[in-house]
Amino acid sequence: MPDRTEYLSAPSYQKLGADDLSANPTRWLHAYAAMPNGTVQGTGTAQVLAGQSRALLALQQAIQSRSSYSNAYMALPPGLVAEDVIRAVAKTQNWSVRHQYDWVYLANPADANAPICVWLPLGSAENALTGLWELLNTEPSERAPIIDQLNGLYPSTSFSRYLEAIQFKTFDDIPGSELANIIVSHKQGAEAWVYCDRVTRERLFGDIRIQSVEGTISSELHLIRPGDLLQANGGILVIDANELLLEPKLWRQLKHVLRRKRFDWAQPGEGQTAIFYAPEPVPLDIKVILTGDASLFSQLDELDSDFSNYFPFFADFSGIFQPNKDNFTDYLDFLTYVRDQVGHRPLNESGLTALLRYSSSLCEHQSELSLDAVRLMQLLEEAENLANEQKANFITAEHIHKVETQQRARASRIAEMSWQNIIEDQIQIDTSGNVVGQINGLTVVSVAGAEFGEPSRITASVHYGDGDIIDIERKAELSGNIHTKGVMILTAYLANLFAQKEPMPLSATLVFEQSYHEVDGDSASLAELCCLLSALGDVPIKQSLAVTGAIDQFGNVQAVGGINEKIEGYFQVCQHRGLNGEHGVVLPASNRMNLHLSQQVQDAVEQGKFHIYAVKHVTEAVYLLMNIACGTPLDPNEEHLFGRIQKRLREVQEIPDDEQRRGFFARLFDLR
Repeated sequence: MPDRTEYLSAPSYQKLGADDLSANPTRWLHAYAAMPNGTVQGTGTAQVLAGQSRALLALQQAIQSRSSYSNAYMALPPGLVAEDVIRAVAKTQNWSVRHQYDWVYLANPADANAPICVWLPLGSAENALTGLWELLNTEPSERAPIIDQLNGLYPSTSFSRYLEAIQFKTFDDIPGSELANIIVSHKQGAEAWVYCDRVTRERLFGDIRIQSVEGTISSELHLIRPGDLLQANGGILVIDANELLLEPKLWRQLKHVLRRKRFDWAQPGEGQTAIFYAPEPVPLDIKVILTGDASLFSQLDELDSDFSNYFPFFADFSGIFQPNKDNFTDYLDFLTYVRDQVGHRPLNESGLTALLRYSSSLCEHQSELSLDAVRLMQLLEEAENLANEQKANFITAEHIHKVETQQRARASRIAEMSWQNIIEDQIQIDTSGNVVGQINGLTVVSVAGAEFGEPSRITASVHYGDGDIIDIERKAELSGNIHTKGVMILTAYLANLFAQKEPMPLSATLVFEQSYHEVDGDSASLAELCCLLSALGDVPIKQSLAVTGAIDQFGNVQAVGGINEKIEGYFQVCQHRGLNGEHGVVLPASNRMNLHLSQQVQDAVEQGKFHIYAVKHVTEAVYLLMNIACGTPLDPNEEHLFGRIQKRLREVQEIPDDEQRRGFFARLFDLR
């Protein structure tokens, strides 16, 4: 970090060029030569798991451990299609089952209301029950060879016990009208996982229906219906956590099932007309993976003390791809996956470059690319329609840019109404001239799902006092905690400069003019500080420049959010009023990597009609806004801003006591 005296004496802000205002995908594409047909591609294999090595390792570790307390939570960012991700992970890691069987319920010779649970080798349930039927149709004295044959064909301890129990029984000895019900049957090579994306009690756990026969309420074998839990028994069950938690009782029941390693059926008609029908519990050997967003994982971990016991593995899938760290070919394969979902025609090199630039803008970082497959699909679907209308062979940069323009137009109705209020002077924002104690800050507004930037007029006034900074927003209870913190920080900065040895005899008031809703965030603290310095030093500020940035107690300018929306909002206002080459925005240098501005703004910057300046310290912003160096606070040199302020403070301190008693306003207007 440069020495603070360097900032005071030699401001070194940076004026950004058009090339600095968005990502430059050619640095990633330079190693990939254009194909003969004009396209650029990776391996050609669709890949939805690009850049997910950390999450994949967590899932692999969870799957390898088979205890009831080694399940996983899969945190998926918006835009990744859960089922596609699960299928890809299962294929990549070769998910398999250890103990997967067919499950059947057989009539209990001893109790019609307690069917017996029997497991059978995978895919053999139907043939085994055919053999069981033939066994019961055979004379008891001739069954021994058939039992031996069935035991050999379908080795199962539970099936052998059942065969032993009915060896000398006939159909008349078995209660009820049904012999068996196949609950779960698998085919060889079936998926090792089941995805429960719509969670209800019946879908997850299954149920037992009831029937009324001649006024008698009862249940039978064919009315036992399995849920996804039993369908996945022996393998992996993936559950949508958001859906699961809509009914807290299901969450508690799932934990109970995992803890006991068996599934007990709820009584049929429970809560209505309950009857006694209790099938034997089903033993469970299952791995559970919850899917949801990362914030839900944090909530569960905080609210349920048992959660981390059952779900210790956190597979945190990323929504961004870092081409500087990961193999860029993987991202091209991710785009192949997107192409397969959309079915669009190929992109030429300019189209791919534009798509990568759009993808990077979704991350708001010039060195990152988005893995939001849904947003990319939506863009490419529209681009495909445009290319189809023009009968083009490829999707080009022109198609991508036109779709971006259309998307902005669809979402800008509320923003345009807000900007119109400024353009018509219903909300006063000066974009020309010079004014003391007035500056254009930049804010982000969220209304009805729309998010846009707009300038906000901040003013400061100075009066005799004890050095307090009065934040009118806070006094009116319109200030959020973070904004209040920002004002306190800039107050500390001023005190560090001008009140190290004795109190400041001047106080100031600070306000967001024509603001009638809560103000929060510290992104206006740089603008507020510059406004206060202008008022203290009686130096006018250029109204053609708008400012955003947070500060620390030493005046260093820090990054803020929503930087692109803020710049675009101010640009729209200035453009409607007419760009004259003086308009621009002052922003933190640390926000440079977050810039992804529209082609309109880039063109205006390139033509010198609009300017964007990056600063690291408040003194650099002061020089841009007031065309005066700050100097040092100890030297009362009127050629510097801090010198002017210091001189003014000393003049106030030298006022005789009787003059002070007369009051500030009396002295101001020279009242006798």
